[in-house]
Amino acid sequence: MSVQFEPIRAEPAYRKVAAALRERILDRTLRDGDRLPAETELARQFGVHRSTVREALRELQTGGLLSRRPGSKRLAITRPTTAIVAAGVSHALALHDVTYFDVWEALMILEPQIAECAARRRTRKQLLHIAAAEERFATDHADTASAVHHAAAFFRAIAEAARNHVLVLAQEPLLQLLESSLVRMIDRVPQARDRIAAAQRRIRQALDAADPEEARAWMSRHIRDFRRGYELAGLARTHLLSRS
Repeated sequence: MSVQFEPIRAEPAYRKVAAALRERILDRTLRDGDRLPAETELARQFGVHRSTVREALRELQTGGLLSRRPGSKRLAITRPTTAIVAAGVSHALALHDVTYFDVWEALMILEPQIAECAARRRTRKQLLHIAAAEERFATDHADTASAVHHAAAFFRAIAEAARNHVLVLAQEPLLQLLESSLVRMIDRVPQARDRIAAAQRRIRQALDAADPEEARAWMSRHIRDFRRGYELAGLARTHLLSRS
């Protein structure tokens, strides 16, 4: 039996430059806030054209690893925001035929644990953020998209109170998908707003009381209720990119 090999692919020079810079950023040789040398100096060090360096820097900017501060001509190292990291994941999930049920099932695994951690670790300031998110959802009677934004903010505030950045990063792609699904569900299920507001109140009360078991239990009920809403709206097995 003869062994078959794939052809070796030549990688564009700008990708190699981007990879070299990314490696120095990830191993913390270049740290948050450090400014990069000018494009001409980077081109000299890498032995490439300035246009190649510019394309590499553009790729790293898109990924959130570089940014240009106001008034500065030179790029600096930055940490990608949670939203930027999550956006690529949520787009990939949608393109892989993820359904509303898939999002619900993942939230059912993740959110009760986040609520439990938050009940154990929350600070007074974080409780105020959670209560503010709850209040905004309960009192915002504008369009559905605005209400859904506040519902997602409630989940994000609880994740911040859990004080585990891995949980925050795991949650965010699901919340980005949840927002689009909730808009469609709330528009089709009139009682959804009241049920969400009631669940948020009970979860916030459990967090105030520093009661991990109650926080987990009410978050589980809250997420289970989303499934019922999807079923009533006829969305449970619908793909996220479907327009039906």
